[in-house]
Amino acid sequence: MRAIPDDQFYQRLPVFTRFEGVVDTTNYMPLPEGWVLALADIVGSTGAIANGRYKAVNMAGAGVISAVLNAVGSQDYPFSFGGDGAVVALPARHAQEARVALAAMRHWAAGELSLSLRVAVVPVADVRAAGFEVRVARFAASPLVTYAMFAGGGTSWAERQMKAGLYGVPENAEEAPDLTGLSCRWSPMPARNGEVVSIIVRPTSPAVMPEFDAMVSAIVAVVSEQERGGHPVPVDGPDLLSAGEGIDIEARAAAPPERRLAARLRIALIVRLVILLHRLNLTIGNFNTRRYARDVTANSDFRKFDDGLKMTVDVDEPHRLRIEALLEEAEAQGVCQYGLHRQESALMTCFVVSPAMRNHMHFVEGADGGYAVAARRLTEKHPPPVPSPA
Repeated sequence: MRAIPDDQFYQRLPVFTRFEGVVDTTNYMPLPEGWVLALADIVGSTGAIANGRYKAVNMAGAGVISAVLNAVGSQDYPFSFGGDGAVVALPARHAQEARVALAAMRHWAAGELSLSLRVAVVPVADVRAAGFEVRVARFAASPLVTYAMFAGGGTSWAERQMKAGLYGVPENAEEAPDLTGLSCRWSPMPARNGEVVSIIVRPTSPAVMPEFDAMVSAIVAVVSEQERGGHPVPVDGPDLLSAGEGIDIEARAAAPPERRLAARLRIALIVRLVILLHRLNLTIGNFNTRRYARDVTANSDFRKFDDGLKMTVDVDEPHRLRIEALLEEAEAQGVCQYGLHRQESALMTCFVVSPAMRNHMHFVEGADGGYAVAARRLTEKHPPPVPSPA
C-alpha cells in the first residue's frame, strides 16, 4: 500500500458512521512513521472536581487540544479528549510547536485556573519500540464532524511515561497559549433517563481482544436500547449560561488580565444575544441559533475509543445494571479493567473555530467527576505497572 502523506493521513482515513465500528480493526490504520503524541493531564483532578471545579478541569483538558491545534494551524490531526486531559497526534515537524503550546498551556492553567498540568511529547517510534502501537480510526459523530478513535495500547503507554516524569517539556513562561475557539457557555445537562454514567473500559492484554471486542459490542448494544442511544445532550442542545464560572474561564482564555473585563462583558453580551435570537428563531447571515443548537447535539463526542471504551451516557437503572453486569463478568474473567462513575448531569466544553461553520466540536463529560473519577476507580482496583526509563 502506498504511504499516505502526513498532511493527508487523517483526512484520507476511511470514515465509519455506526459506533459499533470501533471494534472493527479494518477501520484503523497505524500512524505514519515519525509522528509524535502531545499529551497532558491534570495533577489532582479528582480533588479539584471534589471542590466543585469541574468546569475548570474540563476547560483545561479541552484547552490542550485547542492550544496544540491552533499552534500548528490545523484541525486535521487526530486527538482525543479525556475530561482532565487530552492527546493529539502530530507529524514530528510540529513537535517543537506542540512543546511550546503545551508549556504555555501548563503556565496558563497554573496562573489562571490554579491547576497543575503534566505535559509530554512522546515519539511514536518509542511507543513501537516498547511493543505498542498507535492505530487511528475516524468516526463520524454527524455528517459535519469526525472524531479520532485510538487503538493499539500506544496512547496508554505514553500516558504512563508522562505520569512517571518522562518525555517532559521545559518550562516556558514567555508564551501564552492560543485558545481561540475554546468556550464553556453551556449549562449542565440533567439526566433525562435516570443517571449520567461515565465509563472507562480497557483490555487487559492483546491476547483477549476478541473477547474484549465482543464485550464492547454488547455494552454498545445495551446503551443503544435507551432513548437516542443514551445521548446525554438534549435534541435541541443544552441551555446557554449567561453568567458564572464558564463565562469567567472563557474570558481568561480569550484575553490578558488588562482586557479581561471587556472580554467577559463581550462574551456575556453575545450569549444574551444568542438566547434572544434562539427564542425568536431569527437568522443573522448564515447563523441560525436553533440549527446551531441541534448541530451541537449531533457533533458531540459522548462516546469514543482510546485504547478502550469511553462513554458518558444517560441511562435508566435497568440498563445501567445490565452494563455493570457485563463489566463485572468480563473483569472477573480477566478480559477487562473498568471504572464507572454515576452523576446527575453532564457537562460540555467546546472548540468552535467559527460559529458560521457547522464543523464545531463539543466535548461531553460527566458533570461531577466523569472520566477522572472513573479512571481513579479503575486505577484503585488495578494499579498500573511502573514504567522503565526510556
